[in-house]
Amino acid sequence: MNEIPQRTLIQKFHVKFILWFGLFIFCLVASSVITGVNFELLVQNISQFFELLTQMAHPDWAYTKYILSPLLETIQMAVIGTSIGTIVALPVSFIAARTVIKNKFVTGIVRFFLNLMRTLPDLLLAALFVAIVGIGPVAGVATLAVFSFAMISKLFYEAIETIDIGSIEALTTSGANKIQIIMIAIIPQVLNNFISYFLYTFEINVRASTVLGYLGAGGIGVYLQRSLSSFRYDQTAVIIIAIFVVVVVIDTLSNVLREKFM
Repeated sequence: MNEIPQRTLIQKFHVKFILWFGLFIFCLVASSVITGVNFELLVQNISQFFELLTQMAHPDWAYTKYILSPLLETIQMAVIGTSIGTIVALPVSFIAARTVIKNKFVTGIVRFFLNLMRTLPDLLLAALFVAIVGIGPVAGVATLAVFSFAMISKLFYEAIETIDIGSIEALTTSGANKIQIIMIAIIPQVLNNFISYFLYTFEINVRASTVLGYLGAGGIGVYLQRSLSSFRYDQTAVIIIAIFVVVVVIDTLSNVLREKFM
């Protein structure tokens, strides 16, 4: 008796799966047609991809000494940009959190501003800052600072809103002010999250600073752009390997620090 309803449920699941999969394929094909994506051209030119890989298979290791300094500059840009963004994001995140500020108009204005900041792509920010301050690491640091501020602010105020409000209510009834409530009741509960979000954003910024440098915002990206423009794919391979090693090391250290603080 129980087998018939079970078969019915399985059949309904299969029908839904087929319908959703068909809708997905339809949307994929329709989007390709509308945007003019030519998959045939991609297949025809796939041989060029393997040709590039062949040229990159023999890295110019002598080029390593030239990229160590810009690689270090890339890491420094990520550290400074993430730190500045975090410092500015801390007070803003407390203002945006409705567990701290009860006025929904104030929190709504702050959140709208943060949403607006997050809509700006980091490449657009890099292009703007390069136009303002010129080519160099200053543009990269400013871009990463703005990106980090927008991202960390949202993560921080969401973490603040998930805390246990019992301690906040107890301190409020005892006459504590906002600063005392933040220092005693809120920060101890979200400190681990703050550290985790900072490290996560730092990882993203190390990767992003490479692309930003490609636009002239300093760091290893400048050398990546030069090697690609001059068709020195052997040098490009060295840069990619160096970036990969740095990202893996930073990711490992971040995981270790997260496990230590969590």
